[in-house]
Amino acid sequence: MIKTNDASYEADLIDAFPVIDAGATPLGARVLVQLRKAKKKMTSSGILLVRETTDTEKAQNCVGKVVGLGPLAFKKRDTMESWPEGSWCEMGDFLRVPKWTGDRWEVGMPDAQDDEDRVEFLILNDHEIVAKITGNPLAVRAFV
Repeated sequence: MIKTNDASYEADLIDAFPVIDAGATPLGARVLVQLRKAKKKMTSSGILLVRETTDTEKAQNCVGKVVGLGPLAFKKRDTMESWPEGSWCEMGDFLRVPKWTGDRWEVGMPDAQDDEDRVEFLILNDHEIVAKITGNPLAVRAFV
């Protein structure tokens, strides 16, 4: 993970991953991931984004932040010993996750003005994680 003191970067990170309760706790060997929030309907320069643009960005999202770990995550299921290579991720890590896996749902922001201001969550099995992001999680983009 990159370390920076840039206030703009920190603000963008908080905007992309706002603190919000997922309304669920992962069980077994599952990992709870908060997916990066799609950009606002209007850019900072005042350009209004059409709904299809934000929907496409949301559908192509492949970056998430670990917000919960089940009690069996990264452990041998029969002995409860940790995996020989250890945990693949920890709380707060940013991950690359597959687009078409896991159970997804949305939670509305407490101060939401409309139905579009929602945060998406994903629960997936520990072995389905693609990669841990070591660079800027805001710079990662997926392609269809």
